[in-house]
Amino acid sequence: MVEGVALAVDVGGTRIRAALVDTQGRVMHRQSLATPAQEGADAVVAAIATAARAVMAAGGRPEGLKLGLCAPGPLDARRGLALATPTIRGFTNFPLRDKVSEALGLPVTIENDGPCAALGEWMCGAGRGAADFVYVTISTGIGGGIVSEGRLLRGRLGLAGHIGHIPIRPEGGATCFCGQPGCWEAEASGSALTKKAVAAGFSGLADAFAAAEAGETGAMAFAASAAADIALGLAAVIHVLNPERIVIGGGVANALPLLGPMIRHNVDARILPPFRGVDILPAALGDDSGLAGAAQLVLRPACALAAGEGQA
Repeated sequence: MVEGVALAVDVGGTRIRAALVDTQGRVMHRQSLATPAQEGADAVVAAIATAARAVMAAGGRPEGLKLGLCAPGPLDARRGLALATPTIRGFTNFPLRDKVSEALGLPVTIENDGPCAALGEWMCGAGRGAADFVYVTISTGIGGGIVSEGRLLRGRLGLAGHIGHIPIRPEGGATCFCGQPGCWEAEASGSALTKKAVAAGFSGLADAFAAAEAGETGAMAFAASAAADIALGLAAVIHVLNPERIVIGGGVANALPLLGPMIRHNVDARILPPFRGVDILPAALGDDSGLAGAAQLVLRPACALAAGEGQA
């Protein structure tokens, strides 16, 4: 194996992204294609294999190559199963690790996408040097990963970090993918905010935020409401986990220059004084946090707390 290089795949509800990635999180030979999320689990595995083969063809398939893969959860990383992913049809008790390994002839390690992105930012990005930090991704949904006392927090089944299901508006809130009303994801994810922006008369979320930056009154009110809903979940995360740093990734992170001060104000207004002073930063790796983390699963398994676990 070429020292310090892994094949990484980041499966999202919208896109599948693959690349060769090194220990510093540098991405090489990137490939991306649409996720056939409604075509069934086997179609998703075939798409993963297509993207991975394109990367290996471009990079010369280094000898001894291993694959680290992250996907929307909940996943049982140790057993290699997609347990019940609401955004991908057929990802219910599905042997994702073994199916991908069979398709590519490679050893595979899998992980939930939130903890994997946290791992990438912790080892290669904005989380470096933090013993206690939380990664929050705000995109199609809301997910996360937690580093506590210098260790990736996994939880009983390896499912820690599903923070999008914190109820912030259980009475009268929008219905989440999980079927419950008022989850943070259902109120403040990129998908949820897009629906609210369209309902408010904008063509989409980017249009609403651009209008807010231009000072349009209605758009500024929309942005303030979005920031307040994001802050509701962050306040809960801060009170439960007491991190020194929160790193925000996903598409909504691109609006942090606009939303950041409003989020900060709302968070500080909702948390107890001893919890204030938490750094709230954008992800340094942008959309590559998951790819970087997926690579570290196999490049630095001891650091990822996955040594010998979850591999085919």
